[in-house]
Amino acid sequence: MKIVVGYLPTPAGRAALRAGIAEASLRSAELVVVQGHHTKRWGRHTSPEDTQSALTEDRAALDESGVPYELVPVADDADPADIILDVTDRTHTQLLVIGTRRRTPVGKLIMAPTTQRLLLEAGCPVLCVKADYGTD
Repeated sequence: MKIVVGYLPTPAGRAALRAGIAEASLRSAELVVVQGHHTKRWGRHTSPEDTQSALTEDRAALDESGVPYELVPVADDADPADIILDVTDRTHTQLLVIGTRRRTPVGKLIMAPTTQRLLLEAGCPVLCVKADYGTD
């Protein structure tokens, strides 16, 4: 059984990773982490230093969890939704885990395009977690 996590080193992405690790442990599943990283596209969310710190902490959490995992990098010019959907199809994923952040009332009307595509096009159940999941 495979669980795919859409991961960025942001609060929402890190929450998705925590939830993915928990689900993989519960289901005795392998985790496939589709990993974006700090680029100009995502730079509004994190600094390079915060990104590196988050990546180091999250890799340690993966190693400590004992859950078997695979990292799938996303190229800077790639569409993350395309990569995630391709991985879920290729691996016959049982669950896709993604993170979301709090939005303003107007922002709720316009969902992030990647999130919307994943929710509508994924061929498996999608678990969408809030950015503060697992921080208490």
